[in-house]
Amino acid sequence: VSKGVLSCATQEVKDLYHLLENDFLPLDVASKIHPLLMKISKLGGKLTSASSVAEVQLSQYVPSLERLATLRLLKQVSQLYQTMKIESLSQMIPFFEFSMVEKISVDAVKHKFISMKVDHMKGAVLFGNTGLESDKLQDHLAVLAESLNKARAMIYPTPKKASKLGEVLPGLGEIVDKEHKRLLARKSIIEKRKEEQERQLLEMEREEESKRQNLLKKTEEAEKKRLAAMFEQQRAERIRKEIEERELEEAQALLQETEKHLKRGKKKPILDGEKLTKQTLIERALSEQLKERQEQEKRLQKVAKTMDHLERAKREEAAPLIEAAFQRRLVEEKVLHEREQQLEVELSRQRHDGDLKEKNRLARMLENKMIFQERVISRRQAEFDQRRVEGEERIKQIIQARKQERDIKRKKIFYVRSEEERIKKMREEEEARKREEAERRRKEEAEHKAKMDEIAEKQRQRERELEEKERLRREALLGRAPEGISRPSELPAGSRTTEPVVATPAAAAAAAAAPTTGKYVPKFRLRPESSGPAPPSEPDRWGKPAPLEPDRWAAGSRAPPSQSDRWTSGSRAPPQDSDRLAGGGSRATPPDSNRFGGGSGSSKAEPWRPSRARNPQRG
Repeated sequence: VSKGVLSCATQEVKDLYHLLENDFLPLDVASKIHPLLMKISKLGGKLTSASSVAEVQLSQYVPSLERLATLRLLKQVSQLYQTMKIESLSQMIPFFEFSMVEKISVDAVKHKFISMKVDHMKGAVLFGNTGLESDKLQDHLAVLAESLNKARAMIYPTPKKASKLGEVLPGLGEIVDKEHKRLLARKSIIEKRKEEQERQLLEMEREEESKRQNLLKKTEEAEKKRLAAMFEQQRAERIRKEIEERELEEAQALLQETEKHLKRGKKKPILDGEKLTKQTLIERALSEQLKERQEQEKRLQKVAKTMDHLERAKREEAAPLIEAAFQRRLVEEKVLHEREQQLEVELSRQRHDGDLKEKNRLARMLENKMIFQERVISRRQAEFDQRRVEGEERIKQIIQARKQERDIKRKKIFYVRSEEERIKKMREEEEARKREEAERRRKEEAEHKAKMDEIAEKQRQRERELEEKERLRREALLGRAPEGISRPSELPAGSRTTEPVVATPAAAAAAAAAPTTGKYVPKFRLRPESSGPAPPSEPDRWGKPAPLEPDRWAAGSRAPPSQSDRWTSGSRAPPQDSDRLAGGGSRATPPDSNRFGGGSGSSKAEPWRPSRARNPQRG
């Protein structure tokens, strides 16, 4: 089906496939399949010469399809029914008798395709579990007793005891959980102990086995070494004996050969007093063999010379005889050739006459032969043209399909590359934007930091100037002004600063309350009047001073004191510059604040950072 074979089949085969594989009709499936099988059995015919099978008849598949349909019907019926009569099942299967159906079902049950049992005594077929009835009823008494106990409990329920059950129930779950955890822990400990014991036993067995294997290996190695040494010793002994025996045999053979030569009288006899050794015998035998070989060569040369003379004489005598025999053979072969040539001419004439007669006989069929030949050639030419056209069409389809595949692949590749380039471009633009944003933010932060540093530096410089002025004023008020520093009233007009002097309320109060004698006065005695400002608070845990109290001197008359009253030690009025302090201890914006905000001509003034009042006692 996945390869599209079903689309090439006939409608009957398609309907049969859908009935067997897709539809669930246990009662009507056989009646619908039977006419389809009758139609399929009539299908078939010859195939084209291109096929490997000359003829196909679908009737050969009908028995297998009937068996398959029977199995499908039994499978569907087993899913729908538990019990069915044999007559009903036989009527549902028109293909076979019930005996054949029973054989098919036996094979299906054997291969666990279906689960069924045939009861001929009851005339029924049982589907489902095929176990014996005794297996089902083996515990029927226990089931009956359990059911009766449940019924008795429902009829006569046990009265609830008014005991401490209500008090125990809330903690019962916790007790059960604890007991369960304890049992689980005990079980885990027992299992761990068992595993440890088993591991130890396995380790001991493994060690014993290793020791035994090592001992066995050492024993085998020692035995192998002993056997190898014994084998080497035996082999050396055998070689030595063989050498001795061979030398003895050679000496005996040489001695016998020498005795044979002595018997012929060619050699002088061995003296009695001469000592015979193996080396002596070998030398004598070699000398005798050398002399014998030289004599043999001389005899062979003499015989070869005699044979040469005999062969030359024989060839001189045989030359005229060979020439005469050759001439006779030429004459005989010439006569034989003429006779065979005459016979061949006669046979050729006879064959020619027979061929003429055969030509005249077959000339009547020449027209039919040409017609048949043209018919065969035209049929084969038509088949060839048809196959060529089909092949060209198939090639065109393949080329078109491959072209479409290439186009689709090329489009996919183009789309993927375009998408990748777009994503890459977006990513690069996003990265460039982020870099530009980071660079802009960094520049803004640097500019802001530089501007704030400049403002802070100007603020610190102003605070230092204010502190210096305050210190000079306090020294002047205390009568300890240095000689090199003149009073403000005595300073020349050109040397006075044009910036207003801003003093903190605490500093002004301390300066007003300080005695002129320079004696130390505690802070709680500096302002005994109830209308005086509170002493400056200590800095908090982070080193910041607490907010100052509102300037009580600023609530009175705003008229500045005279120039002489400003520098008297007993005057309680604050200096004129203190009027510039706002209530709550905060400083008002100085009139020359534009100098610190980026120039007097700037329309956008920088924020003013108020300086905190310093403790006059801490300086």
